[in-house]
Amino acid sequence: MRLSRLFKNPLITGTIFMSAAGVISRLIGFFYRIFLSRTIGAEGLGIYQLIAPVFAICFALTASSIQTTISKFVGDSIGSCSDGCGEKRARTYLVMGLLLSTALSLITGAIVYHYADFIAERFLGEARCAPLLVLLTYSLLPACIHSCINGYYYGKKRALIPSVCQLAEQIARVGGVYIIYLVIREKGIPLSPAHAVAGLVMGEFAGLITCLFAFSFEPKQERDTRIRLRESMSSMFPMFLGMVIPLTLNHLTISFCNSLENILIPKKLMAFGYSNTDALIIYGVLTGMAASIILFPNVLTNSLSVLLLPSVSEARGQNNLKKVADTIKKATLLGLLLGLFFTVLFLLTGRFLGSRIFHNALAGVFIKRLSFLCPLMYMTGLLSSILNGLGHAGKVLYVNLLACLMRIFMILFLVPVYGIRAYLWGMLFSYVFTTMACLWLLRSYMKI
Repeated sequence: MRLSRLFKNPLITGTIFMSAAGVISRLIGFFYRIFLSRTIGAEGLGIYQLIAPVFAICFALTASSIQTTISKFVGDSIGSCSDGCGEKRARTYLVMGLLLSTALSLITGAIVYHYADFIAERFLGEARCAPLLVLLTYSLLPACIHSCINGYYYGKKRALIPSVCQLAEQIARVGGVYIIYLVIREKGIPLSPAHAVAGLVMGEFAGLITCLFAFSFEPKQERDTRIRLRESMSSMFPMFLGMVIPLTLNHLTISFCNSLENILIPKKLMAFGYSNTDALIIYGVLTGMAASIILFPNVLTNSLSVLLLPSVSEARGQNNLKKVADTIKKATLLGLLLGLFFTVLFLLTGRFLGSRIFHNALAGVFIKRLSFLCPLMYMTGLLSSILNGLGHAGKVLYVNLLACLMRIFMILFLVPVYGIRAYLWGMLFSYVFTTMACLWLLRSYMKI
């Protein structure tokens, strides 16, 4: 009986769906990275990874904060109105988000398209990224639209559809690239980073089609209802925009710092003495191979974070501080134990994973060195989610910013002297700082 009630909880079932979809997507992505490492090589993988910061900034500007805002206001609308008007308000917020996100994606895409050469040469420091950026612009609009629709379903605690969308996107991305590989192999043409970006575009369109298909089954609104909703937009939009703007600034700041960090690594490795090719190879091995292994278990903590945020927020709203304290302690212990388990696992299997899976001995070295970050990474992810649920999103931003600045300092001043080892030490110091800062911010709650 208890088990049946447990699975009726939309937060529990939503987390299960997201975890399952995340695990499957990570597995597909994991083998996809192996495939790319063997077809386009470490240097090609490094070039492909270089455009990730640009996509992250574009997505932060056009979609991520809008999706979060839609989710928040849709949840508020459904929860506060039980007479049917909640769904009407929820649709209004979805429409507002779609209009705003579409406009921003078109503007951003046009800028990146026209200034691709400038961004590649001056910002990324690699002219070969220019055609990849042009291709990338075609993914922005579908990515923004299906992110908004996903936000609508998250707000209604219906995580199944976004989970299916995630799987469809990943399958289309990997399957599309593999089909391209089979076609061009017959013509004697090697797979290139541009083909990988084409797969990314196909994945975004697959996600869009899946979301639109699911949404087509939603009940239609009556005409007079649509008229009333258009009239109410003038009062709802300022409130909607009031959340979008600060969230966008937060996401942009973090994305820009992370992007700057990734862009600087190859340049400073060249200052250390590596050639351009060798620097891209090391960068590709670190971010495209070793990091994909280390971050794989994050799917478990990310799904749990989705459950923790509303749970802690609800407990605080009920002034149930004991529940908040218990949640913090359990999350800290879970993150620590999970991290220690994977640290030992990656230490024992790092060289095997690098040499047998990626056919790259350096990947094995990086996996073993990065394994010590696992407890800190998993703990900070869970603790940051709890802080957001307690209303301390601004403090989380400051902590993350300081951590990014620590790594950027190491890249700028120590990587040219000590090489990639300095960056790995910078990652360790920044995660230690983030973990200690999160625990310090939560100290008053943990005393209950």
